[in-house]
Amino acid sequence: MGIKGLIAKYGDYIVKTRREFHRIPEESGKEFETSAKIKEKLGEMGLAARGIAGAGLIVVINGTAPGRTVALRADIDGLSVREESGAEFASEHEGFMHACGHDAHIAMLLGAARILLDAKSELNGSVRLLFQPAEEGGGGAKLMIKEGALDGVDTVFGLHVWSGLPSGTISVEAGPRMASADFFHIDIKGMGSHGAMPEQGIDAIVVGAAIVNSLQTIASRELSPLEPVVVTIGEFKAGTRNNVIAGEAYLSGTSRTFDNEIRDRLPDIISRIVENTAAAFRAEASVRYNKGASVVINDAACSETAADAVRDVLGRGALVSMVRTPTGEDFAEYQKIVPGTFGFLGVRNQNVGAIYPQHSSRYTIDESALPAGAGVAAQYALNYLRKR
Repeated sequence: MGIKGLIAKYGDYIVKTRREFHRIPEESGKEFETSAKIKEKLGEMGLAARGIAGAGLIVVINGTAPGRTVALRADIDGLSVREESGAEFASEHEGFMHACGHDAHIAMLLGAARILLDAKSELNGSVRLLFQPAEEGGGGAKLMIKEGALDGVDTVFGLHVWSGLPSGTISVEAGPRMASADFFHIDIKGMGSHGAMPEQGIDAIVVGAAIVNSLQTIASRELSPLEPVVVTIGEFKAGTRNNVIAGEAYLSGTSRTFDNEIRDRLPDIISRIVENTAAAFRAEASVRYNKGASVVINDAACSETAADAVRDVLGRGALVSMVRTPTGEDFAEYQKIVPGTFGFLGVRNQNVGAIYPQHSSRYTIDESALPAGAGVAAQYALNYLRKR
């Protein structure tokens, strides 16, 4: 039976499995119930999983002949979002939800495992399944790598369900696909005073507001307008009551870019603007900068292998182009070690109410696309291992 036939064979299993995991979203780095259930399902297939990176798992499917090793990755954590999807299988963990589709990623990788086991006679090498914790919380991929997840691996492949693409279509273009995702924290020290006599103090709120506006000039005046850069302040805390000049303020934000050289420059640019803007108001400000996920950059040869897999399994019509996204993904950390491709599987379908964006409390997906995603992942492994 070919991959297309195996997709049909395991379609119901993949959808049912996704719903099981959708009920139990867990915090990044604490996905132990999820991990135990994955391990149980792998055991039902006769596969022994090894624990890694806390709640992570690795399992190997060896082919009938020696060869190279392909890694297929799924992230397994949920988000701290209160679910409002109305699904019968909604989250049973209050305050947490699979609002970014990681439940679907788990189900697709388990489905790909079943497909590959049935197609084991065609495997010339081995496939390593990576169930990774803490993608949303950050650090999961780095920890997996540190503990040996990529040792001996020749290529890595991953799929992300995507609300912006029509259901059943897949994008696997080469080059930068997702932005770096770094984070910064700003502490401002002014001087409090009576709200009726602001000249006696140094207003940290005014300083913070000026910093917010000044940071927006990075994209418009500091860097080339041909290079997309996002600098967002998402948190601004200051003040204790309405008639007191705030003496301190706290801001935090994120920076995004598709260019690693610009990424390396941003900490100095942000610090300079923050410190000098504060100084103009007689205040002091300091920046703490934390690097998160790197730029997701798809290898050209691997992307072509992935495109072939899509055409083989779903036909040419399923292969689409998608504009790169400034959201981040720590799959990039794997691609810094070995060549690989990260694709996007469309799950948008108005007929089933799958119209809400990633991270929405009402997020849902067209589950009928998931078996195809599992099939493409399996086909990528088979195609790559056939090449010499």
